[in-house]
Amino acid sequence: MSLSEIKTRLAKAEAAANRAPGSVTLIAVSKVQPNARVHGVLAEGQRVFGENRVQEAAGKWPDFRAEFGAIQLHLIGPLQTNKLRAALDLFDAIHTLDRPKLARKLATEVQARGTCPQLFIQVNTGEEPQKAGVLPRDADEFIATCRAMDLPISGLMVIPPQDEEPSLHFALLAKIAARNGLKNLSMGMSGDFEKAVAFGATHVRVGSALFGARDYG
Repeated sequence: MSLSEIKTRLAKAEAAANRAPGSVTLIAVSKVQPNARVHGVLAEGQRVFGENRVQEAAGKWPDFRAEFGAIQLHLIGPLQTNKLRAALDLFDAIHTLDRPKLARKLATEVQARGTCPQLFIQVNTGEEPQKAGVLPRDADEFIATCRAMDLPISGLMVIPPQDEEPSLHFALLAKIAARNGLKNLSMGMSGDFEKAVAFGATHVRVGSALFGARDYG
């Protein structure tokens, strides 16, 4: 599906939800995609991208930024503490803040730098043991802990369980965000981003619908 087709679907979802045009940021998820595909989407005008791995992004994006200029990069995969400095050098937003140890190291580093990327806390709404994220019952406390460290939390992120209705998880994330005064919701992917917009998503992460199926080799 072309970038223009995805943008048209997104605009229709915004209108259907009585959302302002352009109120939802489209993150093109370029992880594990061949550079030629990414280059094509860049050439179409997309300037916001999501990557899962710091190392992969570091090998890909400096050259693209040199060619195309300002590009927003969002880290949407797990962040190891030993990759934190490299992530801060590269990414404009981190969607996967999920544990106190990472928050402490992040706070120390951003205070030393004097700058901080946009920060989202990942919430494991399905309470899946194999998945990262703060459990819903712990989310309020973790948000307060991060704020006490002067971390400017922007919003929350979720990846719903594959075998459950995503709307239930979008609604739960929106509820947690609302009671904590957080305006940004990173939720919705290729198969469900229109539903996410209806529940207040401010950022949707679209990969396979835009780039085609991934080849993990």
